[in-house]
Amino acid sequence: MSAWRWLPRGIVLGVIAFIVFGPLVNMVLWAFTERWYFPHSLPLEYGFSFWGRVFAPRGGAIESLTNSVLIATGTVVLALSLAVPAGYALARLQLPLRSLILLAFLLPQAFPNLPVYINIARIFYTFGLNGTYLGVVLVHTTHGLVYAVWIATAAFAAVDRELEEAARNIGAGGLRTFWTITLPLAAPGLMASAIFVFLESLDEFTGTYFVGAPDVQTLPLLLYSASAGGNYQIASITALILLVPSIAFMFVVERFFKADVLARVGR
Repeated sequence: MSAWRWLPRGIVLGVIAFIVFGPLVNMVLWAFTERWYFPHSLPLEYGFSFWGRVFAPRGGAIESLTNSVLIATGTVVLALSLAVPAGYALARLQLPLRSLILLAFLLPQAFPNLPVYINIARIFYTFGLNGTYLGVVLVHTTHGLVYAVWIATAAFAAVDRELEEAARNIGAGGLRTFWTITLPLAAPGLMASAIFVFLESLDEFTGTYFVGAPDVQTLPLLLYSASAGGNYQIASITALILLVPSIAFMFVVERFFKADVLARVGR
């Protein structure tokens, strides 16, 4: 009787596992498939020939990966250079309309990406930013700034004010207190913010497509081209390359960023 009670839960967990892991298993199979066609449920031949094609000089994966990493790094630098002072001000200063300011950073997420990026592309074309790395970095920054500012605000809000006051009481100035007390204590949260922005930039497709293509080639663009052309092996290999840093950085975020930090952002 007890077994029948657990049966619905087992079915639900099985369905959830299939939804989550089914596409990943299918992607891994395609990444190592040489021949696979209907009506066969499993590949007919496995191999690594498509891996060689992806990483060949003409495959474009190395260039696309390099571009993606460079753009994501530039996006992190620009986003944090804006988010650190903004986050500190929002966390420490009694700013009027603080909630509305935080809400304003969510506006890029509130509208469909397609019409927004089409209009950005038109504006960038006027200033000669279309097809440039700077244009792509600017687009990625506007998209990732919400993570940077919100998490930076939470990180600074989590720093105990009494530690800053103690440093000021023994003669430290405001700037020295910030560099020696506040910033080191907020560093884990800022690290998590940087990782979120990096991953967001690494996976960004729509903005890169409208602003950077065809002059700036990134891994998501390569993935799209392979999928549109029916090259499922190449698309799956490219997707795996994108998946590895995402998984690795998520473990880093879990280690450095505690759940209770984000709870302070609304205070």
